[in-house]
Amino acid sequence: MKLVVIEGIGKKETVEKYLGKGYKVFATKGHVRDLPPKSLSVNVRDNFSPRYEIISAQKEIVKKLSEEAAKADEILLATDPDREGEAISWHVAEILGLDKTDKIRIEFNEISKNAIQNALKNPRPIDESLVDAQQARRVLDRLVGYKVSPVLCKKIQGKLSAGRVQSVTLRLIVEREREIRAFKPEEYWPFASILEKNKKNIKAVLATRLGKKIKLVSKEAVDEVIANLDGKEYTVAAVKRSVTKSKPSAPFTTSTMQQDALNKLGMTLTQTTQAAQNLYEGIEIPGEGKVALVTYIRTDSTRVSAGAIKEAREYIEDKYGKEYVPTKPNVYASKKSAQDAHEAIRPITLSRTPESLSGVLSRTNYRLYKLIYERFLASQMSDATYDSLTADVKAGDYGFKVTGKAPKFDGFTVVYKNFVEQKEDEEEESSTIPDLVEGEKLDFVKYKFDQKFTKPPSRYTEASIVKAMEEKGIGRPATYTPTVTLLFSREYTVKDGKFIVPTELGEKVTDMLIKYFPEIMDVKFTANMEEQLDEIEGGARQWRSVISDFYVGFEDKIAFAMGDSFSLKAPDKISDVICENCGANMVERQGRFGKFLACPNYPKCKNTRPLDGDGKPAPVEPRIEGEKCEKCGKPMVLRKGRFGDFWACSGYPKCKNIRNIENKEEEKDCGTCPLCGKPLTPKRGKSMFFGCTGYPECKFASSYKVADTKCPECGSYMVVRKHEGKDYLVCASKECGKKYLVKGE
Repeated sequence: MKLVVIEGIGKKETVEKYLGKGYKVFATKGHVRDLPPKSLSVNVRDNFSPRYEIISAQKEIVKKLSEEAAKADEILLATDPDREGEAISWHVAEILGLDKTDKIRIEFNEISKNAIQNALKNPRPIDESLVDAQQARRVLDRLVGYKVSPVLCKKIQGKLSAGRVQSVTLRLIVEREREIRAFKPEEYWPFASILEKNKKNIKAVLATRLGKKIKLVSKEAVDEVIANLDGKEYTVAAVKRSVTKSKPSAPFTTSTMQQDALNKLGMTLTQTTQAAQNLYEGIEIPGEGKVALVTYIRTDSTRVSAGAIKEAREYIEDKYGKEYVPTKPNVYASKKSAQDAHEAIRPITLSRTPESLSGVLSRTNYRLYKLIYERFLASQMSDATYDSLTADVKAGDYGFKVTGKAPKFDGFTVVYKNFVEQKEDEEEESSTIPDLVEGEKLDFVKYKFDQKFTKPPSRYTEASIVKAMEEKGIGRPATYTPTVTLLFSREYTVKDGKFIVPTELGEKVTDMLIKYFPEIMDVKFTANMEEQLDEIEGGARQWRSVISDFYVGFEDKIAFAMGDSFSLKAPDKISDVICENCGANMVERQGRFGKFLACPNYPKCKNTRPLDGDGKPAPVEPRIEGEKCEKCGKPMVLRKGRFGDFWACSGYPKCKNIRNIENKEEEKDCGTCPLCGKPLTPKRGKSMFFGCTGYPECKFASSYKVADTKCPECGSYMVVRKHEGKDYLVCASKECGKKYLVKGE
């Protein structure tokens, strides 16, 4: 048996279908090892060596993976085709003890039979340069996050975080908001004369006076122009006719897909990312099972395979006609900063039209698939052409512009119309072409003018901030959505309709970081760091040297910031509530679960009081005393903890004795120990479990209640588990694992 390791559980069935017999697919559900979250885990004194551990929530996954690997004749690592995927394969190889120089790595850009079969024919060693690039990013982000965040906590408030990409993105949003606040609107008056020829109105926009550009900024200026124009003849001075072209846009990259999904469909970044992942991993289609519909969805490349272009050209000619197929295939240049590791996002096959899936896909998945499908199809179609006209009209000392454009050949627009942001433009272009001849006179109908004011730049939307991140080289396709989402979850930004607005906290964080860490908050510095990561990926730089260059002077800046007295921390709000332990006025503090009252004499007095929903202090419950402490003789008092009530010694902190409260209801029907036959009892650790009362002689423990019956298949003990509201008896043997619905359910 050959074991193929992938990431997402969602594509397991799809990949398995194309591998055929003799293969077994195992999904890691993402990263299996990482830097431990409760410490820096990067040894800055030992050349920035990272210390990796198996992620706590992934230990069971790793255990199962190791068991499957032990039974496999061959192991192939088929994680996603990017830096993250390569790093996951590297970690899996480390855990399983695989030789990373062996040909154990396969990758495919789409989940199709051809792509997977070709990947099996072309295994390769793990690309250490790709792994190093990801490792450098991870170490950089850990250094910035764990070293800079305490500065924010000390000088603003607790539970704040900084990030190399997140903080620069926040700066863009904050600076845009301040630009809007500082903006001073300027008055202007768009002016046009409505003229007539053959009973058809023509709009002529005022452009010049005595050959120089003119802009009217007051009603008085408008009145002056009208006074000078009254009675003047309007003569066509020059006419220019041409055929203009509109070219189709490139197929989607991650960022352009996110932008168009918001602008055209109103989908958020999270909705777009989830829908795209579904389309990539596979959708259940009746009679076919799971079928993947689009290529890999994290890419900054506009490149398309020759086979896909050939299919598109044949499809376009067959459905729309030969004139819709350009003489040469359309090729699009990717941005200079693009890694170009994958193709653009496109449908795997054009034969699977959106219409054919309308009854299969959810509304969100359908709309995004249709958008991806039509964008790719249009990208390989002919240009749209227009008959255009520009005419100069003279009247006295004034010059006017008349413009018009009419469709000549619809080209790619028959499939996909590009999104164009609405702009207020006084030089409106007519959708028809006036029949004008040089030297002819036009009849005056009326003047048209309005008072307007210049507007500040728009706030960022999710789409426009992603566009700005891409243009400025901040982050990469896989980081756009998590970065913007994190700013919301940290409450550094909020939504106002579709627009992103920084909170007061977000502005404080930005100001603090710019004050102490101007380099990290510099957009060009962040973009340059992304380029250095690309150089590591290409093998041109060593990752430790990049980290070392960054770290020079960094610790000094941290030390200076922590030692400086400057602070934006709001002063404690003194309440009229008296601390019952020491008599001081308690102060209002902000905690991870909201506001609460705390004694200002902390740490000598650690008294706190919760606040209710109205912001009022909850009443002090009378101290309930129990038996004497068996260690010091002082009375035990009732306390509340994360797992419920418990008895604690009133002599704390000198005496730290505690005693769990026996829950008679919990103790009922806990089952008997399958090893020694003694009763089981509920225990509390990080979570509740059932342990043998014969401990420490018997160390049996189970996360679930043990049933009295044995497994009819293998004779092992069984546990009671719930699933979708129903009770099941499940065999505890991993080799068996039989599951039976409890009678009566």
